[in-house]
Amino acid sequence: MRITPTLVTVLFVASCAREQQPIHSARPDSSRVTTSGGSVAHAQPDSNAYPVIRGLYLNRFAAQNAPKLRHLFRIADSTEINAFVIDMKDEFGLNYHSKHPQIARNVGGTHGYVPDVKALTDSVKAHGLLPIARIVAFKDPVAARVNEDWTIRREDGSIWRDKEGLAWVNAQDSTVWEYNLAVAEELVGLGFEEIQWDYIRFPEPYRSLPKQVFPGAKLSKSDALAAFLKLAHERLSALGVRSTADIFGLVTSVRGPLEVGQWWEKLSPVADVLLPMTYPSHYPRGSFGIPIPNADPYKVVKIALDTARVRDEKLGITKAEHVRPWIQAFSLRQLKYGPEQIKAQKQAIYDAGYHGWVLWSPGSH
Repeated sequence: MRITPTLVTVLFVASCAREQQPIHSARPDSSRVTTSGGSVAHAQPDSNAYPVIRGLYLNRFAAQNAPKLRHLFRIADSTEINAFVIDMKDEFGLNYHSKHPQIARNVGGTHGYVPDVKALTDSVKAHGLLPIARIVAFKDPVAARVNEDWTIRREDGSIWRDKEGLAWVNAQDSTVWEYNLAVAEELVGLGFEEIQWDYIRFPEPYRSLPKQVFPGAKLSKSDALAAFLKLAHERLSALGVRSTADIFGLVTSVRGPLEVGQWWEKLSPVADVLLPMTYPSHYPRGSFGIPIPNADPYKVVKIALDTARVRDEKLGITKAEHVRPWIQAFSLRQLKYGPEQIKAQKQAIYDAGYHGWVLWSPGSH
């Protein structure tokens, strides 16, 4: 094993309070999973085995910050948490320094990056946690700036921009697919054992914005997203890792495609796991007959996941861990979220027949 005197390696030596075994390149504890009761078990080598993941989200800044990492390791060491979902490519660009020039040119450069990714994933595994790389696929203003020919266009041929003024790369472009897959494959080589795709979608086509034009488009939005995920699944499966995808919570209950292209029946068969963002705060008033969804987290999550399970069963998908919801671990508007609301969402997940989840706090609090 290669030991380097980086911040992350020093962090591991200082913070490994419970897991005192040395790090080995043979992935010592990467199969650690929990059951619905929180006990530790090991995933079977069968490729159809779906480990129960209960994770924390680490944004790029948390992954770069030694005190923050020590704090999060302490949480994981003392609870049922068994995975870290770590930003490795987000809206600010790459969160690591790639050795490949064609990838490195899209680094971004203004928000820093993890100095030694292998040391980080080794540390995560030594704590008995699964390292999961979150990759923002198509909301990528950094790659769009560096590669203008990858972008969504306006009808006049100029670059289309969203309400934030950001350009998106074109999810219909196979060159964009290959770039994202190259990033994923490099991260697998650095020790990540699951790739979690986010922004597997097109930007919202607001009427207040110019029409979006996708150069070279040959597929519908939904079919293009499904084709990308199918290719990603094939490539990553060959490397022995899972390919998973974040989707809007509404996708579980809306029949047919959303305007951004996400459609349950198209995406579910081509991903190892779907992670619906069933945040109660994101549902309109009156959804599911609930006056204020944000005030009834149990009911919102339960209904959304019951619907997802029924739709999967019709597709012949019955693996309990095919759905791993995001849990709202943040407050929005007047309603404050804390332990009670998180516990209600967890219970809804278990009552719907699922066992895994990931806590989403944008600031990784």
